[in-house]
Amino acid sequence: MLYHSKIKNLTKVQKMVFISMLIAFALVLGYLERTFVPVMPFPGVKLGLANIITLISLYFLCFREAFLLVILRVTLNSFFTGSFITIWYSLSGGILSLIVMFLLIHYSKDKISIAGISIIGAVSHNIGQLIVVAITTESINVAAAYFPILAFSGIVTGILIGFTVNYLLPYINRIFK
Repeated sequence: MLYHSKIKNLTKVQKMVFISMLIAFALVLGYLERTFVPVMPFPGVKLGLANIITLISLYFLCFREAFLLVILRVTLNSFFTGSFITIWYSLSGGILSLIVMFLLIHYSKDKISIAGISIIGAVSHNIGQLIVVAITTESINVAAAYFPILAFSGIVTGILIGFTVNYLLPYINRIFK
């Protein structure tokens, strides 16, 4: 269920507008999550609503464009929140998640559901963050101790994000008909 070929016929300006809209949606989702979702009981645990846009981008854009979207989304989000310390956590998780989901989408050939891809992407995101934790604390034990909490939250949020994306893809696809 790859939609990538659908937007090949867009002009450069149309594609740029589409990517800009995706980034804007991701920033709005991030804002809504920060503002209206209660603080989770563990630091670093959140819904990751902006990952809806990352996963959607992998179905409609090439890897380079989706990568650019993640970099811009994380950078702009850090700029708007004033939280530049967390940019490394977000970038490491976002990039690792993007790579893993891209590989699953392009090489699993319908063997794994969108929810499954989202779950694996969410856990990969957490692993990317824990790599930064291990580097900054100079202790793999700190990261390893926190992994079960993040893995559980990644599974739960991955399911929610996956079902949301599965619902949205046909509607977005209609835009390009």
